[in-house]
Amino acid sequence: MNKTRPILSAFVGAFAVLAMMHAGLAAERKSFDAKSFAAAQAAGSPILVEISASWCPTCKAQKPIVDALAELPENKALVIFEVDFDSQKPVVRDFRAQSQSTLIAFRGKVETARSVGDTSPDSIGSLVKSTVAK
Repeated sequence: MNKTRPILSAFVGAFAVLAMMHAGLAAERKSFDAKSFAAAQAAGSPILVEISASWCPTCKAQKPIVDALAELPENKALVIFEVDFDSQKPVVRDFRAQSQSTLIAFRGKVETARSVGDTSPDSIGSLVKSTVAK
């Protein structure tokens, strides 16, 4: 009998439980669609719209910062909508975004902050904080 199989099974099971518990603590990340965005706004949710392009080095620098902020317990209600700069041009225009690497914060239907090309963890953190009612 292989003695490592029960240990491995226990480890995988524990990891799965931790992942499920953690899933409820992180911000929700989803591809932008108008219906989900309108529902989040109507619910008064804290929202971050992330307009990015796969080829953009600034966007690549922003991604881990946004991901780290999404993991913070105080941002668990945050809904992050990802907009692809290249394939979702009508959405980019609707948000009046001039370029990729644009981050737009909302508290429900109210835009609270906007940045373009920012890679400072502190200022992106402040942008995300603006989504929470004071």
